[in-house]
Amino acid sequence: MRIIAGKFKGRRFNPPADKWPTRPTTDVSKEALFNILNNQIDFEATKFLDLFGGTGNHSYEFISRGCTDVTYVDKFPGCINFVRKTSKELGIEDNIKIMQMDVFKFIESTKGQYDYIFAGPPYDLATMDTIPNLIFEKKLLLPDGLFVMEHNPHHDYANDPRLVDVRNYGQTIFSFFKEIEE
Repeated sequence: MRIIAGKFKGRRFNPPADKWPTRPTTDVSKEALFNILNNQIDFEATKFLDLFGGTGNHSYEFISRGCTDVTYVDKFPGCINFVRKTSKELGIEDNIKIMQMDVFKFIESTKGQYDYIFAGPPYDLATMDTIPNLIFEKKLLLPDGLFVMEHNPHHDYANDPRLVDVRNYGQTIFSFFKEIEE
């Protein structure tokens, strides 16, 4: 995996391969997503929440592009240790809050609000389809904020009135959500 742009552009990182509990977003899919985000987000002014953060791939990309307020959430100790180690190597510890906890418990308990939320849950997560509703019910997204969920073709959010865009990259799909203006 590599960081696509910004001050760490081209930097590669490799999580441990043995029993790794994640499915990292491919470089091709991530590059396509960030090409879209470049036109929608001021990275330096963004407060970013990375749910099911895994390797920290999206968090590093945001920080590389100037974001100074990232909250990373994952429950797996191996992921947490990898992100702490990588954050230290990159010298970005002051820009990232690393939360080791279940994402659903985090959503339930946080008082934070964010400009951009990315969720990359395991594709076989039984409660995956509840995530968009939880994000909006708990008011985690700031007005004019953007929530993007990565999923596979087995999940479809076409009937969600907050869905504003869908981008398909083979088995990787990004669904884009915004709050409905009343």
